[in-house]
Amino acid sequence: MKDEEDEIRKEFQSLLDEAGNLFKPGDVEDLKAAFDISWNAQINLKSQSGRSAMIRTLDICRIVLFEIGLGKVSVICTLLYHYVKSNDIRDDFYEKQFGPQVSDILKGLVKANDLYSKSAAIETENFRKLLLTFAQDIRVILIMIADRLQTMRYLQYFDKNDQVKIARETSYLYAPLAHRLGLYNIKSELEDLSLKFTNREIYMDIAKKLNETKRSRDAYIQSFISPLKEKLEKENLKFEIKGRTKTIYSILNKVKKKNTPFEDIYDLFAIRIVLNSKLKKEKSDCWRAYSVVTDMYQPNPKRLRDWLSIPKSNGYESLHTTVMGPGGKWVEVQIRTERMNEIAEKGFAAHWRYKGIKGEKGLDEWLANVRDILENPEKNAVDLMADFKLGLYEKEVFVFTPKGDLKKMPLGATVLDFAFDIHTRVGCTCVGAIVNGKNVPMRYKLKNGDQVNISTSSQQTPKQDWLNIVTTSRAKTKIKQSLKEFFFKEAELGRETMLRRFKNWKITIDDGRFQRLLKQYKYKSTSDFYVAIANGVLDVSDIKDAYLALEQKETTTIAEKQELKTAENFNVLHEFPDTDDDILTIDQNLKNVDFALSKCCSPIYGDDIFGFVTINGGIKIHRRDCPNAPQMIRRFGYRIVPAQWAGKAGSQYQISLKVTGNDDIGIVSNISQLISQDLKLKMRSISINSKDGVFEGNISLFVSDLKSLNMIIKKIKGVRGVHNVDRLDGH
Repeated sequence: MKDEEDEIRKEFQSLLDEAGNLFKPGDVEDLKAAFDISWNAQINLKSQSGRSAMIRTLDICRIVLFEIGLGKVSVICTLLYHYVKSNDIRDDFYEKQFGPQVSDILKGLVKANDLYSKSAAIETENFRKLLLTFAQDIRVILIMIADRLQTMRYLQYFDKNDQVKIARETSYLYAPLAHRLGLYNIKSELEDLSLKFTNREIYMDIAKKLNETKRSRDAYIQSFISPLKEKLEKENLKFEIKGRTKTIYSILNKVKKKNTPFEDIYDLFAIRIVLNSKLKKEKSDCWRAYSVVTDMYQPNPKRLRDWLSIPKSNGYESLHTTVMGPGGKWVEVQIRTERMNEIAEKGFAAHWRYKGIKGEKGLDEWLANVRDILENPEKNAVDLMADFKLGLYEKEVFVFTPKGDLKKMPLGATVLDFAFDIHTRVGCTCVGAIVNGKNVPMRYKLKNGDQVNISTSSQQTPKQDWLNIVTTSRAKTKIKQSLKEFFFKEAELGRETMLRRFKNWKITIDDGRFQRLLKQYKYKSTSDFYVAIANGVLDVSDIKDAYLALEQKETTTIAEKQELKTAENFNVLHEFPDTDDDILTIDQNLKNVDFALSKCCSPIYGDDIFGFVTINGGIKIHRRDCPNAPQMIRRFGYRIVPAQWAGKAGSQYQISLKVTGNDDIGIVSNISQLISQDLKLKMRSISINSKDGVFEGNISLFVSDLKSLNMIIKKIKGVRGVHNVDRLDGH
């Protein structure tokens, strides 16, 4: 026991000695105080690997300090972390003893550990985001990664079942986190170690083959590089050139991707040329080096990758080519500058050092700043880290379903938003939810980590005011659709009720009279009118009485107008000559007569027509029911010429129709299909306006005669949802 205690204290002192001037005298005192607390708590504890728990803690401290580059605060938190997890100590104890930074990071570590232990959604990208959000201070995540790296290095001493579970978690959670944070060496080590314990046979096979070929591979790399160095030096290029063997994990990915055995993978290593160039000369120097390489070795044109002209979306810049090296072997060569190499090695972190060079926004750009400060001691990394808070996902919240699945929602989203995100039916029947075991209303705003169980009722239906509760466009759209569907169902019910009752009364509904009835009841749309019937606001018997009264009134008015019109026609007919010889006969072959069809009423073959002599001597052909006819006859009766059609219809006449009806899905396309495909008519234009569930459209098309026009109007009236079709004057 005494020997182990001495070993632990020596290990701690060695850590302080190796840190050198990274710590100030006051820092060392704080570190020793944290060490004593941790030591007293773990003096008799063993880790899962069988080693002293305190030795393991010091291993993690080394990773945090030397491999990640954190400072005093993070080392203190690492020393205290495992003690805090298993002991209920007041938060103010750590704040008084070590300051608010240590207290906040320890809270984050405990909170993240609790989240990790209860979640069933660890494999998802959303879980990583939630973990980052909970962490607040990025050092929480970095310490967790260091902890996992130490575990992986000693995983061989763990129980077999635990080995596989821990290795898998490392592969889908910790390695990606390390990658996102720019810890590329740690990321590669975690991937290789994960593979070692999840698929040991393949790992050992590749490792063995790499080891067997190492000597020959090193010799080949040297034979490739040596003559190339001389040529590059003659070009007065400043450079560093070396070969790099790829990781076992990446080699396995190549084997899988190319579906080929290890022996056929030619790019087990890459030659990298890193140029020391000024920013303005970077591209030209890279292409000069490329020219030297391809002059010496035959390139494979299909394997050229130019990420100089157009960098990758993550900012990666480099020239990649594959050339035929000595002995007929293909060799990958990467050419880049020191700046490009730093970006390639450290990801977005390097962008922070090169201001003015474009980089990605969001998560990776922010992490680049953090990573740069961690790696650059000149920027006083330890102090500056205290200013960083992880506000990366301040516009998002992450919540769990009852089964542990993780859902991402926008900040401010409510229970009702969540319900519609699950399924439209769930949203439409939502009455509230149970969040973290407590009943909440549908207006409840979701918070990170909430576990939400939606409560539904078969009696529930969407309400108009729900649009004021939800924030997501999906929920708003679904609510509007549901309200519209419900509205149209009610309207259809009201319509069927009215039509059935009118049929029983043997009353035929006239579309024009029905529209006037709507105005009388002050309803803007037929749908609103029908909904009022369905809801009992309007009584069908009252509607019948109003309709019949309107019919009686219109019948009287029409009779009076007919008498007046007969008198007018009597006067007009006396304006036309009685002899057939003086009647203008309109025919396609008519010559020596300057005539044209009037645009004010657009007459077509078969219409009752007359001619009107213009001041220029030409004749305009009008329909007898042209709206301008009474005025022309009254003022210019001497210019009226009786006219009639002759021969057969042969021309195509442009006419316009006004169509009104229910604004149902597909009704416009049904009308268009009827005209263009079924009737084979040429349609010039169609314009549609919709309001309050009713559409009104103008259709311009070509017909041969009045008979065809009447048939077209009848066909369009037969389309489901169409109320009325009228011929318009003019076109």
